[in-house]
Amino acid sequence: MTLSATSRRLTGLLVGTAMALGCSMVAASADSIRFWTTEEQTPRLARQQAMAKDFEAKTGISVEVIPVTEKDLGTRATAAFAAGDLPDVIYHPLQYALPWVEAGILDSDAATEAIDALGKDTYASGALGMAAVKDGFASVPVDGWTQMIVYRKDLFDAKGLKAPSTYANVVEAIKALHNPPEMYGFVAATKVDENFMSQVLEHVFLANGVSPVDANGFKPLDAKKTKEVLEFYKEVVKASPPGELYWKQSRELYFAGKAAMIIWSPFILDELAGLRDSAPPTINDDPTSPELASKTGIVTNFAGPSNPEGAAWADIRYFGITSDADIEAAEKFVEFSMNEGYTQTLAIAPEGKFPVRRGDKAEPSKFIDAWAKLPVGVDRKKPLADLYPSEMIGEIVAGLDVAQRWGVKESQLALASKMINSQVFNQIVRKYTDGTISGDDAVAALNEELAKIK
Repeated sequence: MTLSATSRRLTGLLVGTAMALGCSMVAASADSIRFWTTEEQTPRLARQQAMAKDFEAKTGISVEVIPVTEKDLGTRATAAFAAGDLPDVIYHPLQYALPWVEAGILDSDAATEAIDALGKDTYASGALGMAAVKDGFASVPVDGWTQMIVYRKDLFDAKGLKAPSTYANVVEAIKALHNPPEMYGFVAATKVDENFMSQVLEHVFLANGVSPVDANGFKPLDAKKTKEVLEFYKEVVKASPPGELYWKQSRELYFAGKAAMIIWSPFILDELAGLRDSAPPTINDDPTSPELASKTGIVTNFAGPSNPEGAAWADIRYFGITSDADIEAAEKFVEFSMNEGYTQTLAIAPEGKFPVRRGDKAEPSKFIDAWAKLPVGVDRKKPLADLYPSEMIGEIVAGLDVAQRWGVKESQLALASKMINSQVFNQIVRKYTDGTISGDDAVAALNEELAKIK
């Protein structure tokens, strides 16, 4: 740690000779640090503990790996902060990064130093951007995943269709491939009380550059852009089976060879290849067959007509270095975890842990290459690189460069999350797709209801 970082940490806490004494005390690195992780399943804990042992062997600093249930993370961190007993490093979801810096729980200077040491240009820009604060970063990006449009590439190729990377391309593919009940053009989320629908809708709204918040809080939705979203979603709902649809039906229909396109998380990648007995492909008589995987393509960056650059909906996880940490030891642990130990970090669950750090200066794709060779699956295991072509692997990780979520860049993630969780979007979009209200009425209703959320 640099002396300037130490001085920043002590400003406002110590004065005069007390500050000098504090600096000398902080400069000495601890023999041990504490690490909170939400990856608490036994096999995942074992991998983290093994990495901690490797770190201790290299540095002499032991790491106590402490599992914390994700739903309890916020209250435990707040209580530990009040007691002056925070761990040194916390593995945490995006939602805590900026609020914890503002509350004083995380030390953004330390996170920024770790990122600078690793090399900002070795990171996916979207993952860094979501944690950006003035003069640096709230936390160090570790891993993430992007929501995907999963599609039958073989059918697209046979019809000369473009990949479903835009609203227009999706609609064109529906026209060419929708032939129910043998083949549905899409399986849209329509079950309003399912978070899956909320997640899908945020993805589709982001694709067209529509957000319900700005730096001041609620921002009325842009009428033109929002109506474009609504009209597109009605098209994909019309190309879907009837009924209350969510992740379960979309996976079942795609696995049965009866859907041309669905929206899903990357946790479908091992199932597509017949590696999980609880969710087998049924496109043929062999539930372990990789046939469907070989016929599948994916899109992560999705664009609407008013946002041609597009966006990817992403879930990113971070290492936060706390205000109670031994900064030097914590930075060393984070840097080790994102360098020598990074493949072990990703190996915890490769299908849902995309490498946000691509490589190092000497080997720019080092960690992407290593990640693609990690085995995925439950009942059987194979590397992603054996299941999917290199261009698809590239598409999978490319989404992290354009990763977005409502409210992040505006510092309104908490408000945006309340809006999403209220299911207002689900309810009103469903009324529109059912034909009970017009596009103008849907925009007005959304603005009226969202304005009430504080």
